[in-house]
Amino acid sequence: MNRIKNIAKKILLPIVVLIAINFIASFFVLRLDLTKDKRYTLSDPTKELLKNVERPIFIDVLLGGNPPAEFKRLQTETRQLLEEFSSVNDYIVFSIVDPMESDGTKDQIAQSLMELGLTPASVTIEEGNSVSREMIFPWAMVNSGNKTVKASLLNNSLGSNTESRINNSVQQLEHTLADAIYQVTVTDKKSIAVIKGQGEMDDKYMADFLRNLQNYYHLAEFNMDSLQQQPQSTLDNLKRFHAAIIAKPTEAFSENEKMILDQYILNGGKTLWLLDQVTADLDSLQNENFRSLAFPMNLKLDDMLFKYGVRINKDLVQDLMSTPVTVTDANGEIPLNWFYSPMVSSLNNHPINKSLNVVKLEFANSIDTLSNGIEKTILLQSSDQSRAVGVPRNYSLDEFDSPPNLSEFSEDPKILGVLLEGQFNSAYSNRVKPFTPDVLVEKNTNPNKMIVISDGDIINYTYANNKPLVGGIDPWTKQLYGNRNFLLNCVNYLVQDNGLINIRSKEISIPLLDKQETYKQKSWWQVVNIGLPIVIMLLFGSVFYYIRRKKYGH
Repeated sequence: MNRIKNIAKKILLPIVVLIAINFIASFFVLRLDLTKDKRYTLSDPTKELLKNVERPIFIDVLLGGNPPAEFKRLQTETRQLLEEFSSVNDYIVFSIVDPMESDGTKDQIAQSLMELGLTPASVTIEEGNSVSREMIFPWAMVNSGNKTVKASLLNNSLGSNTESRINNSVQQLEHTLADAIYQVTVTDKKSIAVIKGQGEMDDKYMADFLRNLQNYYHLAEFNMDSLQQQPQSTLDNLKRFHAAIIAKPTEAFSENEKMILDQYILNGGKTLWLLDQVTADLDSLQNENFRSLAFPMNLKLDDMLFKYGVRINKDLVQDLMSTPVTVTDANGEIPLNWFYSPMVSSLNNHPINKSLNVVKLEFANSIDTLSNGIEKTILLQSSDQSRAVGVPRNYSLDEFDSPPNLSEFSEDPKILGVLLEGQFNSAYSNRVKPFTPDVLVEKNTNPNKMIVISDGDIINYTYANNKPLVGGIDPWTKQLYGNRNFLLNCVNYLVQDNGLINIRSKEISIPLLDKQETYKQKSWWQVVNIGLPIVIMLLFGSVFYYIRRKKYGH
């Protein structure tokens, strides 16, 4: 009997203790992030966003089943990140589903998903000597109440292979999912004014950007030309907006209009300036000579911008790192060098331009920054193989037929986009004022910010077949650029000091498998995975048998 009691104590007591520990531990969550890059530690803006979620959010990740190796990593990283989300707030409920398990053939299912706007990724699967292609839908559907947001989990990086895209996508995963959650939960949207009245770009050419911006903010057209006869009323109305976008004006601003914008800025309004100082565009080359004249324009904004700390020069930037144009002749489509279209790589020096695809510009001008106590952060600049050329000048499609003289493209990189932050002084200080506001502000009482970009066409999403193209897609090369995300980040940063934009500053580095080495060592690792556990069990059994025999052998 005593022997039975001793056995019961030795066996049952540890089991009871373990059960008790597990039961107590179920009421507490301890999560340790031992990774070097802290990939499983959520950023503060994400935590704040998740804590404020007050109703269930259901997330369906369309990466279930057994995806190819590269997407398996994306599947794992997505699951682990959503587990972190759920640990912060139980209202975050997610599932990993395989859309191809729905009723219907694979082609029918794929077609229905594409009709929902979900773009598939075509993956080449190589196994030994066999090659096959498979369609993957790396998307998450984020639902709350009657709102649904489609979040693309795969970053479309220009010129990158699948593994690099996965790596970049994992780095942006927290931002992607947090951004979607923000869109389905936001109720009190801030207001953005789209300035009109000076020949600004037609909405249809920036429809893609405006449509995406509406996911975050209330947008309204603000026509200054029709309201400038009542400047004080116009200023009061404009002050209701958190930010204003001035997109490629082509007509000069009146002094009343400039004063309204100046006082709007001095009262804390944020501004995104997308300006051209030179008249030039590709459409003007559609003539029998394929030639046109670039000439300076005068928007009469130079004095204002100079006071704030920048000057946009009346020149054109040519860059050897550029996007080509394609012309069609009897032999088909021919790509031509087009150095007037800089392909700007991200400087990765600010959350606005962090981990973006290259940005495509067209007939951009160089920017000078001036010392006036305002902090300047360069967001866009040309490569070190660029130059600025003066205007007026002729330009044509055959201008760059001959190989370029590299010595002529050795100037310092040209600034093409800059963020200004600080307390701005009024452009009308110590000057005759076109009208006297009810409350005249000479200097910002609190730090303000604005962004100046020397290319109005950065927001232009060229029409094709009377439909707007997806933001940033080149109509000739079909390449996807980072224009839309860059501009969204600009607006987001201007109106949200501690918003989701800061999540981009987080860098994650994940190791990727070498496909050739994986294939070479496939058999070896199969043997190890199958044989090693058996060897360990045999070794353990032998040691156990030896100890038992030595103990009870006599």
